[in-house]
Amino acid sequence: MPRMPRTAKEETIDENKIQLDPKKYIVSKTDTKGIIEYGNDYFTEISGYTNAELLGQPHNIIRHPDMPKIIFKLLWDRIKDGKNIYAVIKNLSKDGKYYWVITETEPNFDALTNKPESYIAYRKAASDKVIKEIEPLYQKLLEIEKSSGMEGSQKYLSGFLNEKGVTYDKYIAKVIGIAGIKKVFFNTMKRIFKKNKHKI
Repeated sequence: MPRMPRTAKEETIDENKIQLDPKKYIVSKTDTKGIIEYGNDYFTEISGYTNAELLGQPHNIIRHPDMPKIIFKLLWDRIKDGKNIYAVIKNLSKDGKYYWVITETEPNFDALTNKPESYIAYRKAASDKVIKEIEPLYQKLLEIEKSSGMEGSQKYLSGFLNEKGVTYDKYIAKVIGIAGIKKVFFNTMKRIFKKNKHKI
């Protein structure tokens, strides 16, 4: 059966979505206030900003308005507590296009105080399957935030997870399939950048 031509809406979506290379990764480092201290070459390429434009800026410079605030609250609460967290994030490039990533964010600890002194985020392309699973939830959370604020979206997310009988970590692990090759991918990224820590 011949393939039907794409609709104008589908064309628009394709034009606005940045297709990430699944073999490449994005890495960025911020201080504890979220100010960018480092971004690898692929980060600058995909975001559309130069290093000079990114360094010293808050990381939310690439935050997409489609992202519910509650997801970032979860992320910040976790890393401030010295723990890693996985998330699916929709980011915004300088030219207004968007790209979806699976990200693992982890804290770096001060050798003296053993408290977080900076945070590193490792990212790779999110598959269409992952996006299809997570996007309706994000749309619902965003809708709730517009009428009831982040308190409302937090209550909805808690109820959503309770209904499924899972924690956020277990839910997101299932969505992104953080096992096998994906786990190897993230672990490899972390080993590389920890080995070259003096460069970041």
